[in-house]
Amino acid sequence: MKALNPATLAAPFGAYSHGTEIPAGKRIVRTSGQLAIKADGFIPQSAYDQATLCFQSIRAILAEAGMTNSDVAHISAYVTDRQFMADYMRARDEFVGGAARLPSSTLVIVSGFTRPEFKVEVEVLAVA
Repeated sequence: MKALNPATLAAPFGAYSHGTEIPAGKRIVRTSGQLAIKADGFIPQSAYDQATLCFQSIRAILAEAGMTNSDVAHISAYVTDRQFMADYMRARDEFVGGAARLPSSTLVIVSGFTRPEFKVEVEVLAVA
């Protein structure tokens, strides 16, 4: 994959690329949106802990396909309040871990999820 960051655009606001080129003939994994709920039903309180748990779930899904966070082409994330953006972005930056090629990314503020205790939802597109 190739990060696309044209010099004619303002630099990205964080650890992401403006676009990602996916070569032909690659396997693609698209995750569902992951909410911060453990197998035992536990939901963390903080937006950072929720985002971290979302990314842990994504790592498990990618591993099931023989992929890692390095294979992520795009991240889409949703938070229920602007105040949760920094916590989400911190967890995202830890997930991408200073990768040589940063994925493209979208972050949207939404009015809510299926249950009011959820603050963050994350989904990815991965390619290998």
